[in-house]
Amino acid sequence: MARSSWLVAAVMVSMSGATSAAAQDGWYAEYDFLPLSRVEIVIANDLDEDRKDAPIIIRRDQLPMLADIHELAVSLVDPSGQPRSEPSPELLASQGPHERRAETNGRAIDYQFDDLDRDGIWDELFFVADLKAGERKRFHIYRGFQPRGWNAHRTHGAIGSYMRHLAPFWESEHVGWKLWFPTDVDIYGKRRGLLMSNRLYMGNLDGYGVATENPDYGADIQSVDDSFGGGGIGVFEGDVLARPRFSPGADVANRFNGGQVSDTRYAFEVLVNGPLRSMVRIRTMNWNTGQGRYELEQTYTAYAGQNYTTAEVRFLTWEPGAQGADLAVGIRRRPGQNFERRTQNSVLSAAPEALRNPDDVEGLQQLAPILYAGTALIVPPSDQPAYQFVEARGGNHVFRIPAQADRTYRYMLVAGWSEGEVLKTPDEFAEYVAASARSYAAPPRLDGAREETLP
Repeated sequence: MARSSWLVAAVMVSMSGATSAAAQDGWYAEYDFLPLSRVEIVIANDLDEDRKDAPIIIRRDQLPMLADIHELAVSLVDPSGQPRSEPSPELLASQGPHERRAETNGRAIDYQFDDLDRDGIWDELFFVADLKAGERKRFHIYRGFQPRGWNAHRTHGAIGSYMRHLAPFWESEHVGWKLWFPTDVDIYGKRRGLLMSNRLYMGNLDGYGVATENPDYGADIQSVDDSFGGGGIGVFEGDVLARPRFSPGADVANRFNGGQVSDTRYAFEVLVNGPLRSMVRIRTMNWNTGQGRYELEQTYTAYAGQNYTTAEVRFLTWEPGAQGADLAVGIRRRPGQNFERRTQNSVLSAAPEALRNPDDVEGLQQLAPILYAGTALIVPPSDQPAYQFVEARGGNHVFRIPAQADRTYRYMLVAGWSEGEVLKTPDEFAEYVAASARSYAAPPRLDGAREETLP
């Protein structure tokens, strides 16, 4: 199978064939689940470096033999994985008939079938996997309904009513993101690998004081105010930078927009909520810069095991004035920044900080000094980004991206801090950002699929 092409081949394998896949690999079984049909897929890592928890995305049109299947009629198996042993009677009594039972010839792994266009049919198969440098790793997708397989969530996405207004939340075990302001990202870091945004919005806990409930929850590590925060967008109209929440009718004093009819307005939607990735979508409408009019959708995704989120921006209305327009995407320069890394298509800002709620003008909350908090932005180099520093509104590292024919743009936001379980120093954070940029440019890919059956 050629590495450079997407290939789907149908192969019927007989038990009598000495070189059959069943004879070579063995056939997965779990307790009384004895499947007779499977699809072997091969995932290629084109990078000369190992990847951990690498996101794997396979489109429905790449697996036509599974185009009409229910998600409970699938078992995704790593044939090289360690099979589970039979659970204890105590665990079975606790978890019931859906607890996984003893396995042979591989280990079932978590996955999700995501319906992104809301037509009731899955669009993408998603899972995560560890891949060795240059590896072409096999997985098996077994057909057949079976009722077992609890899948604990490692990501979360939701819309919460947070301090009297709606805000999107999305998180992995190490980092969470939210939109207190509707276009510019807030970041919170965890001290332990866990999910906690549901406590943040359901309890309406202050992000800077949430550790009083549980220190492992961590803290808000991003001051946004009127900056781009942990990641935000706008448009360059000539030399003028325009942003959705600072349109001519905006309530600049409160850094929010004005009326929902007369000014920019927003709508939020959860597309996917775990277990391995979560996605939220923000629609920005009626944005009038005074020169042009725009509407757009932003989709943010959190991934299990990762300190980054990816974003896709798609403009539904693009009506710039005579001067034209380019996309602006940026992050705030960390106040007191003492560590910066910049390439043609990425920028990293880090600094020691004394975490403090910027709205706490009375000094009610104690400062919490930390050794460093870091933020990074990565843009695909094919988009020809041009860096510029924007001093206004808090100081921001910004990329100007020429207008694309399809009005669609993508970028990655990364975060880390000294009190997390990982990336505890600026240098470790910088190494992770560089590796994430390489992975973003060359994601793992499907390198072949074939159907196999037992008679």
